[in-house]
Amino acid sequence: MRYLFEGFAFDTDRRELRRGADVVSVAPQVFDLLDYLIRNRERVVSKDDLISAIWNGRIVSDAALTTRLNIARGVIGDTGHEQRLIKTLPRKGFRFVGPVQEAQEPAAEAVAETPEAAPALPDRPSVAVLPFQNMSGDPEQEYFADGMAEDILTGLSRHRWLFVIARNSSFAYKGRTVDVRQVGRELGVRYVLEGSVRRAGTRVRFTVQLVDTATGNQVWGEKYDGEAEDLFDLQDRITGAVVGILEPTIQLAEIERTRRKRPENLGAYDYYLRAQALTDAFTRDSSQAMLTNCLQAIKLDPAFAPAYALAARAYIQRHTQGWVVDEQKERAEVLDLVERGLRADRLDPLMLGTAGHCFAWFAHDLAKGIAYIDEALSVNPNHAHAYLQSGVVRTRAGDSEVAIKHLNHAIRLSPRDSRGYAIFHALAMAHQVSGNLEVAHAWAHRAVQHNPNYLPGWAALASSASWRGRDAEARAAAETLLGLDPQFSISRHVRRFPLVMREKFEAYYEGLRRAGVPD
Repeated sequence: MRYLFEGFAFDTDRRELRRGADVVSVAPQVFDLLDYLIRNRERVVSKDDLISAIWNGRIVSDAALTTRLNIARGVIGDTGHEQRLIKTLPRKGFRFVGPVQEAQEPAAEAVAETPEAAPALPDRPSVAVLPFQNMSGDPEQEYFADGMAEDILTGLSRHRWLFVIARNSSFAYKGRTVDVRQVGRELGVRYVLEGSVRRAGTRVRFTVQLVDTATGNQVWGEKYDGEAEDLFDLQDRITGAVVGILEPTIQLAEIERTRRKRPENLGAYDYYLRAQALTDAFTRDSSQAMLTNCLQAIKLDPAFAPAYALAARAYIQRHTQGWVVDEQKERAEVLDLVERGLRADRLDPLMLGTAGHCFAWFAHDLAKGIAYIDEALSVNPNHAHAYLQSGVVRTRAGDSEVAIKHLNHAIRLSPRDSRGYAIFHALAMAHQVSGNLEVAHAWAHRAVQHNPNYLPGWAALASSASWRGRDAEARAAAETLLGLDPQFSISRHVRRFPLVMREKFEAYYEGLRRAGVPD
């Protein structure tokens, strides 16, 4: 049976989802989930119905089901915010609400001849996820290995700046011993992700590595261990960790590659990468160069949403560090960038998360900011930076409990993130307004150690140290803060950064006063 909806053709006989002529990669459980929802679209299906149909009645966590639903929405262009096709009915269940047409016979497909020449590399980072090897000789691990590879492939596909080879092509190598350099030539990709699964007693070990196909060298590798009691939960945890860390890993490798290119050979993505390399410097010159490179990328490719997002982050830096000259002018400029970026790509998680951050800081609309950030997380539940943005904005909105949860998840997804200083500072703020001064002080200390140029970290350290009776440390932090921004004052800080409940932040402001920061 073929089901047609919104430009998609869902073929249950071939177990294939197509959008136009393109095959959309869908993990097996996600395919089964869509199949069940579409077949039963005339009624609301409960959580128990789905678990019975997809997991054969096995006990699975709510997180496992939520993950599959988010992925299902993502592959058909839906979101948890819009719920245009898959609707969640609180305390009742789920229903596929999009209009569907049924077709008994598959449409005739044009057969394209396979070109003999190797495909050219795309102008953005490209990756193929090969089927993972089952080293256990246990058929159950085979399903686990295949499912993990497909979920990682789907997760990477949500990063729209990545070119990810479809499952049908990469899984053609299943069961074959291959040279990754040959795979790179045949598929036209710069990176290959490969891995293996081995079961030892009650534990499962998963090994994964990212390889540069030009050199055959490993770019990144890791091992993960877990109990085999619930393979699906283990699969979800490992998938989230791998997808979360691959984004910054690939970007760092691409930045290094771009540094070796001559300026006259740069394209839009290369300018974007040069801007990306400057994001953690936090100096006036680096922030301006970051913005200039992004604007050049936008000029070359007006549809490249990540360049708009990174340009907006340059304005966030200026706002945070106290470098704004004309607040009204820069506010208009950054909100214009955000609107143009959303028009360029309404489903880019980096653009959505940054839009939320900007609406919170520059439009002082925390509710709208959180809505955009939540949409980013529904598009890509493994986007570490969106969890950071959620923590930052939610703390100001008075929801420090969820903020701390999201910030800790950002660290789990990207434990070696170059933006760690921002996560550490955000945790310091969330804990301080919650009254956990000792924990807040520890996180603030980590923030300034990670990036001594990051002004908010020194503010958090000055306030938390003063409350802990570390007067000398508090005064030294305040002096560093005022050295970075001589015009810094509590009143200006209050004016620039919105919040819902002023009383929650009074202790933070009082700590700054005690440290010697002017009103």
